[in-house]
Amino acid sequence: MKEQLLQDLKEAMREKDTIKKDAITMLRASILQVEKDTQKTLNDDEICAIVAKEVKKRKESLKEYEEANREDIVESLKREIEVLSKYLPEQLTKEEIEKLVEQAIVESQATSMRDMGKVMSILRPKTAGKADGKLVSDIVKEKLANI
Repeated sequence: MKEQLLQDLKEAMREKDTIKKDAITMLRASILQVEKDTQKTLNDDEICAIVAKEVKKRKESLKEYEEANREDIVESLKREIEVLSKYLPEQLTKEEIEKLVEQAIVESQATSMRDMGKVMSILRPKTAGKADGKLVSDIVKEKLANI
């Protein structure tokens, strides 16, 4: 994936696409920082987690800029989210997440909200990079509350 990022960065530079170039540059910097901090080379799954975190940051900022009526920044953030999302695996639908949650509840033999940790530990590897953690957590809470 790092090779793909480098190729796309070069392509963005050739096309003079500053938003794409900036988004990929920031992503590569985040990856390098994590590698430096952890003293190891990241695999594609770990890189996907960083991409998801960067997309999430931008989505949170997007809401604030929309409330402040900063359309210039809103448009560039939307474009950055679009660029970065291409590096994420296909996202799970809400229905797919609900099925995974139901399977995890059965697998962990969860009976109450106290078992949320067990359910989440089963789900984390299956949903990492493919679904927003907050959405997964909310669905788990909803399902456990109805047991």
